[in-house]
Amino acid sequence: MRTRVTEMFGIELPIFAFSHCRDVVAAVSRAGGMGVLGALYFTPEELEMELNWIDGHVDGKPYGVDVVMPASYEGADFAPEELVGRLQGMIPEAHRSFVENLLQRHNVPALGSADAGKVLLGWTDATARPQVEVALRHPIALLANALGPPPADVVELAHQHGVKVAALASTPRHALKQVEVGVDVVVAQGTEAGGHTGEISTMVLIPQVVDAVDVPVLAAGGIGNGRQMAAGMALGADGVWTGSLWLTVEEADTPAMAKARILEATSRDTVRSRSWTGKPARLLKNEWTDAWEAADSPGTLPMPLQFMLVSDALRRIGRSDAAELATFPAGQIIGITNQVRPVKEVMFGLVEEYVEAIERLDGITEP
Repeated sequence: MRTRVTEMFGIELPIFAFSHCRDVVAAVSRAGGMGVLGALYFTPEELEMELNWIDGHVDGKPYGVDVVMPASYEGADFAPEELVGRLQGMIPEAHRSFVENLLQRHNVPALGSADAGKVLLGWTDATARPQVEVALRHPIALLANALGPPPADVVELAHQHGVKVAALASTPRHALKQVEVGVDVVVAQGTEAGGHTGEISTMVLIPQVVDAVDVPVLAAGGIGNGRQMAAGMALGADGVWTGSLWLTVEEADTPAMAKARILEATSRDTVRSRSWTGKPARLLKNEWTDAWEAADSPGTLPMPLQFMLVSDALRRIGRSDAAELATFPAGQIIGITNQVRPVKEVMFGLVEEYVEAIERLDGITEP
């Protein structure tokens, strides 16, 4: 296949795969697409190890790194050395009590003293910049930003390293802001997508963004098979950005409880909720997301306070038997991801079904 993004990155297929799992990233790139590693959950030291591994297992094929540098968040004006402490002090005790009571009602045990989680991660400019520095020391082809336009100096720095920059947009206005700071690719993400997402559906959003910007656009949100890929390309996209599709592949390190739920879920089993990070994100719907919408909920906190509040709770749930509380970012296409397959087979299926869809359209169109 030949589109602007295959030419830009020297890849065979315009299929981009976001994953927090290095094995998935490497496998997608080896199969002719581009794997993109989500850096959020890694410390700079851990990210260095992950990228070293990918460098050794990607067979010289291009890959990318995705960071989170939100345009707005609590504590943006705090000095880096005081950031965590001051943000921790902003979390109300009522919220801490609500979370603890919810866990106790479901008999979720406490963590050991050595198991304390990472309370902030890369949810801020200050904590994401070290991740960018690590990423640019490696032969990455793409640096992507998941929330808002990346800082202009980060875009410039990436370009100085010969690295293209992508950013996610959920409205045409957002896409224009991305282009203004110099991004090379806009990922137009519809509300069907997992994780942080807007309110406009993919079918409506893609042509609006394509018409608004002059850079390549990737269709995202609800892309789980070749027919959906063909639809995104028909709407004017130069490729597709996929995420939830890879949660259940053989190579994925998705937590066992979440993977089991995803395999049995329908497309109605997700919900946009602020209970994960404070910003709307599509998650598996369950008693955790329901609790934050209940009458006794204190309401969610703004980013990054909400994640700091719940980070250890999510780790406790993951180590317990409380499957009814095990939520996870997931898009509506989980309704069709009902089997475990290797990455290579999924990639082949995407292309094969894409070709069948195009041939079908050709067959119903008179010369």
